[in-house]
Amino acid sequence: MKFTSKQIILAVSAVMIAALLSGGFYYFGYKTGVQQSKTIIIEEARNIETPEKIGVDFSVFWQAWEKLKEEHVRGAEAKNQDLVYGAISGMVDSLKDPNTNFFPPEDSKKFEEDVNGSFGGIGAEIGIRDDQLVIVAPLKGSPAERAGLKSGDKILKVDDKVTAGMKVNDAVKIIRGEIGAKVVLMISRKDWENPKDISIVRETIIIPTVDWEMKEGNLAHIKLYNFSENAPLAFYKAGLEALLNGAQGVILDLRNDPGGFLEVAVHLAGWFLEKGSTVVAEEFRSGNNRTFAAQGNEALKDLPVVVIINQGSASASEILAGALRDNRGVKLIGEKSFGKGTVQELFRLKDDSSIKITVARWLLPNGQVIDENGLQPDYEVKLTEEDAKAGKDPQLEKAIEVLKAELSK
Repeated sequence: MKFTSKQIILAVSAVMIAALLSGGFYYFGYKTGVQQSKTIIIEEARNIETPEKIGVDFSVFWQAWEKLKEEHVRGAEAKNQDLVYGAISGMVDSLKDPNTNFFPPEDSKKFEEDVNGSFGGIGAEIGIRDDQLVIVAPLKGSPAERAGLKSGDKILKVDDKVTAGMKVNDAVKIIRGEIGAKVVLMISRKDWENPKDISIVRETIIIPTVDWEMKEGNLAHIKLYNFSENAPLAFYKAGLEALLNGAQGVILDLRNDPGGFLEVAVHLAGWFLEKGSTVVAEEFRSGNNRTFAAQGNEALKDLPVVVIINQGSASASEILAGALRDNRGVKLIGEKSFGKGTVQELFRLKDDSSIKITVARWLLPNGQVIDENGLQPDYEVKLTEEDAKAGKDPQLEKAIEVLKAELSK
């Protein structure tokens, strides 16, 4: 049934009928009904029909709505649409999935800007780990990286706001702001005795994609920063140049790469794997799997490869690294990856708001679930702050050592 009038009348009755009991119980039920029955008038409500199959009593929702509007000290000021958005957010949060989010229209626009690769802020991917807001990875050359933020840093405060229980989307809205203005993050780090406040000036963030250079004469060190829509072309240029310069082996560096598009990960895997090789599978709630296979140019298929990862390697990075490990026995070097292995799909709603929903989880070719597990390196090598200050990179040094051993076989 559809309600088209602008005024909806909902009758909420709590009458208790005890016809088979004594007259006293009948009178009690009658009195209760008189005292608690309520007609709630919701002005300007539209399209509130409930699908019959749900079988939920929405009168409780409207009772709560009425109480907030009538009793809260700011109830008269509350905008009805904001209450609706708040209700949707609460419904989404009830799933307890930090990767499923609701975006009102303005936030939805900002999210699309982030995905497209150019936006204002500090230049860091943030996420939730063990119910704590953390830095997944600072982006190369970003204010966050220059300020010294590192993967795994816990964000305790943003300016004067405590982040306990804060959602990623809400944190992003606070961290982003006017270009040239400062934001202060209170950071807790494993090696620090006490948290520290780090002040960062916001900038327009342009996400880099690929860097590459030759090491030891014939080893191509390819650093991939993200799996954006620009990555396939950028990787093509880097890979072609490396081959033309006589590369005999490849160090694929995925450190602090927070991921991006699944299709890009599958495309890049095609450089290293035979066509038809399984890259990743999506497992849906129905139990059905959808498998993605390599279909690329195989240009690096016969070259020895090693992959460097750390706790900032997430999502598509873990897919590519895991696919190379499972299909070719490629060695992983560095530190355990982040463990972000679920699939989100963005659904646009009728008023330009949107919901990002976790619809599946990723399985590597060997069946491993990435989410919350991450990838364990074959050679665990730490990169300390002392190393960074001294200009040392023991993870890259180990990668060169392992790759040279592969070439000597």
